This record gives sequence, structure tokens and C-alpha cells, in this order.
Amino acid sequence: MPQPALNTTASFQALHAHYAAVKDLSLRELFAAPPSPPASSRFEQFSLKAAGLFLDYAKNNVTSETMAHLFALARERKVETQRQAMFAGAKINTTEHRAVLHTALRAPRLPALDLDGQHISADVHAVLQRIQTFTTALRSGAWLGYNGKPITDIVNIGIGGSDLGPKMVCQALRPYQRADLHLHFVSNVDGDDLDAVLQQVDPQTTLFVIASKTFTTAETMMNAHSARNWFLQNATGAQESDLRKHFVAVSTNVEGVTAFGIDAANMFPFWDWVGGRYSVWSSIGLSVALAVGFDQFSEFLAGAHAMDQHFQSAPLEQNMPVILALLGIWYRNFFDYRSVSIAPYHQDLGNFPSYLQQLEMESNGKRVTLDGRAVDAATCPVIWGNVGTNGQHAYFQLLHQGTDITPVDFIATLTASHHLPGHQAALLANCFAQSEALMRGKHADEVQAEMQAKGMPPEQIAALLPHRTFPGNRPSNTILMEALTPANLGALIALYEHKVFVQGLIWDVNSFDQWGVELGKVLASNILNELTAAPVPQGHDSSTNGLIAMARTALS
Repeated sequence: MPQPALNTTASFQALHAHYAAVKDLSLRELFAAPPSPPASSRFEQFSLKAAGLFLDYAKNNVTSETMAHLFALARERKVETQRQAMFAGAKINTTEHRAVLHTALRAPRLPALDLDGQHISADVHAVLQRIQTFTTALRSGAWLGYNGKPITDIVNIGIGGSDLGPKMVCQALRPYQRADLHLHFVSNVDGDDLDAVLQQVDPQTTLFVIASKTFTTAETMMNAHSARNWFLQNATGAQESDLRKHFVAVSTNVEGVTAFGIDAANMFPFWDWVGGRYSVWSSIGLSVALAVGFDQFSEFLAGAHAMDQHFQSAPLEQNMPVILALLGIWYRNFFDYRSVSIAPYHQDLGNFPSYLQQLEMESNGKRVTLDGRAVDAATCPVIWGNVGTNGQHAYFQLLHQGTDITPVDFIATLTASHHLPGHQAALLANCFAQSEALMRGKHADEVQAEMQAKGMPPEQIAALLPHRTFPGNRPSNTILMEALTPANLGALIALYEHKVFVQGLIWDVNSFDQWGVELGKVLASNILNELTAAPVPQGHDSSTNGLIAMARTALS
């Protein structure tokens, strides 16, 4: 049954009335107010732990009444019911008539989890066993290249979720990798991407992992065929039969894989209920298992499963993904904040903002509801960011004094994976200071008193005062973990996956399709043919026709 329009629901209207009453309250005022019993402080009132993560959401423009209204909205939008439907394998991806069972990829072997006659749990663990066997063989040196040399370099060729997920996780788990096994990732159809990697590797000791569910993805297959040709041209004495020692596939297309020259025994399957941006838990994570070992990959899955269990069982009021999702709804649909910045204060999480860009914007960047009506409320904000402290010397100026307010998610670890003295304390000091500065700001009277104390003349104070004033009242969350372990990383990713799911339910959009990706693919295929066609094509607008004509001249 279709959901009613969001802005017509009783809870949404109640939130509008509440917003009008509290929108002018500053975070300074909220921190000065007494917390709701039994909390001893606002920090205690608005924080919680789950699956190895700690969330501090005290620096948000919310009261206990705000949160109560938001939880009422979640219940009115049937978050609890739909959450159970997802875990049970209901086909909630309605436009593709598919279940959404990425959570099954990281669950322990279950006695019964069937989908259309398919024994999901048994199939998942059978593939995991194959990944373990292959990973052990390669990392132990039992798997050798065509001339008997062990593999030293692994090149993952994929795009979208087949690239962003494993690349992000491999970087994040850098300390768990071996120095003698190097990971590389290629996604861009721009030949410079592949060329840069091929210049670093030896064909005799390189394994290519071709990650494409259909084995027809245009960008991935162009890169795969180029890598195949490079291997045959540069591996001294290699024959086509030797491809099976240097190419494996993550796919479901046995015919396409074997036609390429990959042994079907070296194809690691997954299923149509695994969406690309939710696929790192599947055989798409083969590169991760190769990089860090199967035991650590298992810990990664276990951390995500721990967050799944929390999300599935915790009441909404103590549910970390739900709270994170509702805060996003509050800012997007009531304050009209149009972007969210992700600031991981850990260098190894450098690819995490890019990963979340796809996860959130491809999932909830939608303009129609599940039953095809135009949405009546703004949906996904723009997601962007970079590691701290680099961002502080780039775009944090806008966060502090820009005309748009951008909520920030700060992510940090309490302990470091390195042993360099002083660095971790300095890193955490910067992280905590930025969230406090965004919240408190620096008001004109404080700036004036500071400059007067330094003996500045009145005319200089008057000139500098507006430039040195910070409005503050800019919200943020802080997510902490003890260390960046495989389990904690798994929990962190699952936290954001479930956040996206909850927001999709409230906006009544399908978070698990991506039709917006398809149009450009179709047009690109047509234009590729036209770039080499004999007659100059005229089937486009004058701009596109002109660009095609210029490219045809350059390519001829």
C-alpha cells in the first residue's frame, strides 16, 4: 500500500510546528539548558554506543521533544515494519522486483533463509569458502603465475561499487596488509588510469580481478580487454591458456567469463539481490580478502553483522542508524540544509567520503516515490568531504563562515595504528576543536574583548570585528571507535547503509535502484558508434553534434 505524501502526515505537520518554535534556539543555549533526567549532561543525554562505535550527537539543534517528534515520524512511516521486511527477504526493491539482502552476506550460517527456493545462507557460505580457499592459496604462495613465480600485485578492475567499496576498505585496512603484496584499482575508462597501473606491475607476477556482475559493463570490460592484451603482449612466452593463472572474475556470467579466457573454476559469483553499492560484503570483496587475509575479512563481515543486529533489535530511541537518519531528515526537510560534509580524522579513511557519495546519492537521489508520484519533500543532500586535518586548510573556512550551513560528521579513532609520538593527540585535538568551534562560534563581544586585551586601537577593532566573528550554531555528529579494525570498519559502513535505508523509507523512495545511471550509459554507447561512423551524425542538439564533429576530427 503506498505511503501517504510525507508533508501531509500528522507527524510531519507536528514537526513543522515544533520547528517554528525551536528554530531560533542556538546550540549554546541548548548546552546551557538542564538536560532531561536521568542524564547528567547534554552529552550523556544525546550519545550512545553500538557495535564498537560511539555516537555523540549532542552538538545538534535538537531537544528531547525534537527527537520524540522524529521518532514518531519514523513510526508513522513504518520504519520498524519495513526494517523487518528487508531482513526477511521481501522484495522491497520494487522497480526491479528484487529482495535486498546484503545483510545476509555478513550473517553467520543460518538454518533457514530462503528466497524463491534459493538457500541464501548456504549459498553465501559456499562462496565464502571458495574465497577462503583461493585467498589462502595465493597468500601462501601455492598459487603461482604461468612461469612459477608467486603473485606480488593484484589489480582490481571494476567501476562503481565494484571499485569504490574494495578500494576504500583496502586503504582503510592498510596496516593489516603485507608489504610484499600490492593492491591496485582501476575503474576509469580513461586509459591513463589503467596505463598508470600497468607501468608499475610485472605481467609474470600480476593477478587481475575482473569485477562485473554481468561481465558486460562497458568501462570494466574495455579495461579488462586492454589488460588481457597487455598481458599476452608483455608476458614472455605466455599463451592464451595462461590467462587462467593471472585473471579471475567476480561475476554471474559463466559464458562471458570463459569466453574471455578465465577458467570457470576461478569465477566467484554473487546474486541479483546484491546491489553494487552494497556489494563489498560479497565476492566483490575478494580483493579485500586477498589484501588482508580471510580471517580479517571475516572480522570485517562480523563487525557489519553486529551493527545489523543492533539496527534490527534496538528500539528506535536507542538505535544508532535510525538516530543518524532522523537527524539528516531534520536538517534536510526542515532547516533546508542541502549538503553534508564527511570529515574522517584518519588518513586511511581517505576514500570514505567518496564511498558515501555513491552510497547515499545513488540510493536516495530520487525525485519520485515508490508509486511513481513526484516527491513532495527534498531528498538526499549532496555528500562531500575529505580527511582532517587537510580539510581544515581547504574548505573549513566555508563551514565556519560561509553563507550556507553544512552539517558535519566527524569520524575518529581513539588510538592510532602507528607508533609516531604526539600525532594522535594532535589529530584528536583538531577534531574535537573543530566540532566545538562550529557549535560555539565566536561572537562579536568575545572578539572585541580579545582584541581590546591585546591593545588594538578602536578603529582597527571596528574594521576587523566582522571578519573575526564566527556565527557558530553549526551542527555536527562525532563518531568514535577505539581503533580502525576490520570489525569497526564493517560496523561503520553498515551504520551508514542502514541510515540510508531509513531515510529512503521516510522519503518513500526506492533506495536500491539507480535508473539515473542508465541513461548516460545508453547515450554514451550510441555516441561511441557515431564517433567512428562514416556519415557525421545529426541526431543530437547542435552542441552535442558540434562536439562529436570535433572529436571525430581528432580521432581520425
